[in-house]
Amino acid sequence: MSALAHVAGDPAVDPAAPAPETRKRSWTAYLLLLPGVLWLGVFFLLPLVQLAAVSLQSRYPGFPGYYYSDVNFSNYAAALTDYAPHFARSFVYAGLATLFAFLISYPLAYAMAFKAGRWRNLMLICVIAPFFTSFILRTFAWSQILADEGWVVGVLSFLHLLPGGSIINTPVAVVAGLTYNFLPFMVLPIYASLERADPRVIEAGGDLYANGITTFRTVTLPMSMPGVLAGTLLTFIPAAGDFVNMELLGPQRGKMVGNVINDQFLAVPGGYPVAAALSFTLMTAILVMVFLYVRRFGTEELV
Repeated sequence: MSALAHVAGDPAVDPAAPAPETRKRSWTAYLLLLPGVLWLGVFFLLPLVQLAAVSLQSRYPGFPGYYYSDVNFSNYAAALTDYAPHFARSFVYAGLATLFAFLISYPLAYAMAFKAGRWRNLMLICVIAPFFTSFILRTFAWSQILADEGWVVGVLSFLHLLPGGSIINTPVAVVAGLTYNFLPFMVLPIYASLERADPRVIEAGGDLYANGITTFRTVTLPMSMPGVLAGTLLTFIPAAGDFVNMELLGPQRGKMVGNVINDQFLAVPGGYPVAAALSFTLMTAILVMVFLYVRRFGTEELV
């Protein structure tokens, strides 16, 4: 019986037994994953659990700067009632920025993938060039471009296309800033999908269909959907939680939810529980929208 068991466990005799090299490779894969798993656990999951605990805390009566551990869901009720306009404003601005980024990025990505030729690398550098400076510095530069003394306002006023006479400190400036700052996150995934597409398939589609619009709708766009899906997610998600563009470009009234969270954490005494509840509510709302969006437009791959 022992001899039979020995034969059954011997890789040289029993083909079903895993080879030592296979076991070694599997352990190597687990060891390579370990640093990333530890990083996510320590710097993502643990802070998330701590934030969840803070979101349920209550303030000490008469001591606005102090709070104690509790199971207080009124913070979430306040997040859903008192700050509902801020959530709606954030999602509208993020949606508009995502739409404009898509309308600008798709033709640019298409030109880079199929028409740029030897200029492709230069165009790629121009797309990623904003990453060479900080996010805040880019937004400050945008505030100067859209200032009342800037050339944009000057040209639009000369053409009588700016009745209000100002762009800065308006929702238009906020959406413009969001679109500019997150534009590379839309361009690069779409370009990656289009660059991988076989041009012969698109040419065959042009031979089969009557016009270029039909070819684009039935061949080119479906082939690039993984990049479109990834680009819209990478643009909408950070734009919905952004507060820098509203702080530097937007009006003093009518803030986005990111500005409310920032103020609750840094400016309001004892505002940590409400800020944490707002953060979790924002995260949950975005996860639900992403889930529905991916179910509707998702593909087998994202890139």
